[in-house]
Amino acid sequence: MDLLATLNEVETAVAVTPEDRWLADAVVWPGTAVYEVPEPTPAAVFAALTGYDQAAVIVADAPDVPGLTLGKLLRPLTSRPVAVAPVEGSGAGLLGVAARLPVPEWLPALDLDTAAPAQVRAAAPRPGDVAVTAGWRRLRGPADLATLDPAFEGWEATRALLSGQPG
Repeated sequence: MDLLATLNEVETAVAVTPEDRWLADAVVWPGTAVYEVPEPTPAAVFAALTGYDQAAVIVADAPDVPGLTLGKLLRPLTSRPVAVAPVEGSGAGLLGVAARLPVPEWLPALDLDTAAPAQVRAAAPRPGDVAVTAGWRRLRGPADLATLDPAFEGWEATRALLSGQPG
């Protein structure tokens, strides 16, 4: 999340269900907005936001995402109503989805663990209404740990969290 804070004109926030609020409170930077949503879906997050022209929902299990990759997810919103970033490598799902607000009515309910860019494009009035941007990997199983790069800033914190002994 600290990588997001380096992007110009981006306000970072965390969206959680009420059951996970304790976790958000334990890991966010002071002053970071935390939105409680009834379910962990992009639709619920977009509905919780007011006062914004656009927003992006990024999965929590994407390690070390470069700010440039996230910027590429937001950039198409100047000319298209929706952008999606696929998962890089094996497995289904999305890294994230960005949309102009209010969200277009045609945007389907998305499960970021299973959705694909083609599903979003199929729902759009025109396939060109959905930009597909650069993807990134996710950590969803033991084999995904091999994709972590110790050269990235934050490696020690990631390793501590994965060990179950943070701090």
